Amino acid sequence: MSATQYEILIIGSGAGGKVMAWMMASAGKRTTVVERRLIGGACPNIACLPSKNIIHSAEVAHLARHAAEYGVRTGPISVDMTGVRARKRQMVDGLVNMHLDKYKASGAELLMGEARFIAPKTVEVHTNDGAVRVLTGEQVFINIGTHAEIPDVPGLRAAKPLTHIEALELDHLPEHLIVLGGGFVGIEFAQAMRRFGSRVTMIVRGPQLTRSEDPDVAQALLDLFHDEGIDVLLDTDLLEVAGVSGDRMRLRVENSQGESVLEGSHLLIATGRVPNTQTLGLDKTGVELDGQGYIKVNDRLETTAPGIWALGECAGSPQFTHVSENDCQIVYANLTGGNRTTKGRIVPFCLFTDPELARVGLNEVEARKQGIAYRLAKVPMQSVLRARALGETRGFMKALISTDNDEILGFTSFGPHAGEVMAVVQTAMLGKLPYTALRDAIMTHPTMAEGLTGLFAAVPARSRTGVAR
Repeated sequence: MSATQYEILIIGSGAGGKVMAWMMASAGKRTTVVERRLIGGACPNIACLPSKNIIHSAEVAHLARHAAEYGVRTGPISVDMTGVRARKRQMVDGLVNMHLDKYKASGAELLMGEARFIAPKTVEVHTNDGAVRVLTGEQVFINIGTHAEIPDVPGLRAAKPLTHIEALELDHLPEHLIVLGGGFVGIEFAQAMRRFGSRVTMIVRGPQLTRSEDPDVAQALLDLFHDEGIDVLLDTDLLEVAGVSGDRMRLRVENSQGESVLEGSHLLIATGRVPNTQTLGLDKTGVELDGQGYIKVNDRLETTAPGIWALGECAGSPQFTHVSENDCQIVYANLTGGNRTTKGRIVPFCLFTDPELARVGLNEVEARKQGIAYRLAKVPMQSVLRARALGETRGFMKALISTDNDEILGFTSFGPHAGEVMAVVQTAMLGKLPYTALRDAIMTHPTMAEGLTGLFAAVPARSRTGVAR
C-alpha cells in the first residue's frame, strides 16, 4: 500500500497536538492529525472542562440549599442528574464544533482512526469508517495522553468501576459513592457528588489528601470534607472487591485499626494515570520509553528518534492541559528559529474544589527537600475583606520568600477564586519582581487579590543566618 506523505504528522489531537496542527497548517505546512476518538482530546470531552461544568452544577445545588444564609428563600431543592448531564453534553458539543471550525480554518486535516507505527515516521491507520491508510511525515509529533490506572486488586476489574469518564456520564445519583484515591480527580468528584446528594466515602492509601501538598493544606481539605459530610479513610489499603459498581459492592479494606468491610453502590477509581504508549508500535521507530511507559524526551521535547517529538502527558510532562500547550509552544518556537526548553518552567495548578486550592512555585515540603532557605508569610482568608463580604472565609494564603533576597519562591491559596489570585503572583514571579512589588501595589478594593498586600506585608524580615525553616 502506497503511503500518503505529509510535512507534519501528528498522532493525537490533545492540547499540544491540535495547537501544533493549527499553527503548522496556518504556516503553509501540509499537516494531518490522527485522532482515535476525541476531537480536541480529553480536555474538552471527558476531563477538564466537562468536570468543571459538573462541579459548577454541584456548587449551584450547594448554594441553593444554603440560600437562607444569604437571605434568600427557596423551596425544596432536588437534583436532576439527567439535566446535569445534558448541560455538560451541550457544552461538549459546542466545543467539538469549535475545534472542527479551527481545523477547517487552518487547513489541517483531521483523520479519525487508530494509528500504529510500522516504520520510523510511518503509521498505518485503521480509520473509524473501516478504511486502512499509510501515512508518513517529515516531522512527527506524538500527543497521545494517558488513561486511568486500575490497581491490581482482587475483584476490582470485575467490579467494572467508574473512571472519571463514566462518572461524567451518570444520569442518576449514586446512593453511596466510594472513591479510591486522594488526588485531584478523586477530590473534585467526591465534593461534587456529595453536594448533589450522594453519600461519599474516600479510601486514601497515604497519610493525607493531595500527597504532594503541605500538611496544613491537606488538613484544610480534610476539614472541609468532614464539614460537608464526606468520610475520608486515610492510610487505608483496599484488599478485595466483590459485586459490581452501579449495583451493590463490598470492599474489604485494612488500616491501623484492622480489617473492615465497606458497602456502597458505586466505585470511582482515581488512583493515577498510565501513558497510552503500549499499542502505538514505538518499537518500530527508535523512540525509547522509561520504566513507567512514558516517552523519553530531552528538555526540548525531542525523543530518542530523529524528527520525532512528544508533547504532554505521554512525554512525562506535568498532567495539565496548560502544560501540554506550553510543550507545543516550546517545540514550535525551536522549529522556527527560537531556543526554548522546559527547564525552569513555572507551572501553576488549581484544584477546583469549593473553595479552590491553587499553587505556583515551591511549597514548604519541596523547599525543605531541596534545602532551599525561605521566609514564610501566611494569613487566614478571613483577613481578606472580599472573603468576608462573600461569606466565604475558609482557608488561607501563604507565600515562600527567599532568605537571601526578596524573590518569591512559591505561593499557595486555599480560598475563593484562588486560581485567579494565583495568576497575579505567577506574573510577578515570571517578571522576577521582588515580593515588595505586590506588598506595595495598589490593589482594587474589595477584591480577593487585595489580600496579597496583607500577605506580603507579613513576610518576616531577612535573617542573617539564612537557615531554612
